[in-house]
Amino acid sequence: MTYHPKSDFLNELSSRGFIADCTNLQELDERMVKGVVTGYIGFDLTATSLHIGNLVQIMLLRWLQKTGHRPITLMGGGTTKVGDPSGKDEMRKILSVDQINANAEGIRKVFSRYISYGDGPLDSPLVNNAEWLDQLKYIDFLRDIGRHFTINRLLAFESVKSRLDREQALSFIEFNYMLLQSYDYLELHRRYDCRLQMGGSDQWGNIVSGADLIRRVDGEDAYGLTTPLVTRADGKKMGKSAEGAVWLNEDMMSSYEFWQWWRNVADADVGKFLKLFTELPVDECDRLGALQGAEINEAKARLAGEVTTLLHGADAAAAAEATAREVFEKGGVGDDLPTLTLSASDLGDGISIVQLIVKSGLAGSGKEAKRLIAENGARLDDQPLTNAGLMIDAGALSSPIKLSAGKKRHALVQLA
Repeated sequence: MTYHPKSDFLNELSSRGFIADCTNLQELDERMVKGVVTGYIGFDLTATSLHIGNLVQIMLLRWLQKTGHRPITLMGGGTTKVGDPSGKDEMRKILSVDQINANAEGIRKVFSRYISYGDGPLDSPLVNNAEWLDQLKYIDFLRDIGRHFTINRLLAFESVKSRLDREQALSFIEFNYMLLQSYDYLELHRRYDCRLQMGGSDQWGNIVSGADLIRRVDGEDAYGLTTPLVTRADGKKMGKSAEGAVWLNEDMMSSYEFWQWWRNVADADVGKFLKLFTELPVDECDRLGALQGAEINEAKARLAGEVTTLLHGADAAAAAEATAREVFEKGGVGDDLPTLTLSASDLGDGISIVQLIVKSGLAGSGKEAKRLIAENGARLDDQPLTNAGLMIDAGALSSPIKLSAGKKRHALVQLA
């Protein structure tokens, strides 16, 4: 990036690697130096929790507020009914209104950890686009908004073009998504004087279209900014693990498991992730990321602690680290390990070790659990587990047992 921003917000983003594209970086920077800018990011409500793939966007909103501007977290209660085709190879599943509303309640919990809500000048309003999209009169919408979008332009956007190039179906309802997201930006501009929309790089077409709509309809300036796709050192997208998504809600992933995910990132990712997902000074992130050998493990623990503190609080982060040290350094059990509690009826006359490995979340299926045992990757109370036919009865569970998959994943099993 040749231009060096003067505003605190864009300077922070630039130094931490948050910026992929901006519609007019210098003009936006000058506006942010002069006064408060309101910016937003939309989150569709496709699950009851966000995952770590959403953390970059949440941190964007946090930095916006910390540097003296006003963030808006837009809940996509309306657009989720349509489904965003960006980056998707196939149609999204159509969710019921009840499921969308339930997802909104789950997602709301996470935002309050990172962003201050209220009625103050920099407090974030939590807005749901169902407020206006559910009220649209479709013919009026097409006449007033649709006339500013040409089919030629819509077909040229990558989110549409890539689906058509692969001969994947693109429904008419999805084709309208860009119009609805652009209308969201126009509505937020009119209601809150919102001048900035942010999102991932796959949202560039939608964001540019929204800024262009504001210029065409209201004759005012609006801006768009996207973040690069964040990948891990192994090339995989953020947000996934071997066991599935890394969720942000405590009821879907414990703070210990969350801490442990960050503790186990690749050495090459430490510096980058510290810049994106913590508030440590950039120089400190670079220093920690450059450590080698055993020292990089302490940097990973610092990363895990900082990220977990932001989401779950300092006490949860400290408890997770204490459990990890107890388990890994002292060979103990730890107080905070994921725990499977079985009732007497669950146990019956006995339960197979394969079932326990699956039920405790250490394997996704019985086949996977058997393979783990066959490849000497499973341990029972820190001893190699070699018998896939082993049965566990009430006597074996007179005290909790510890199951391990590899060196880094553990769970307790106990009898209620």
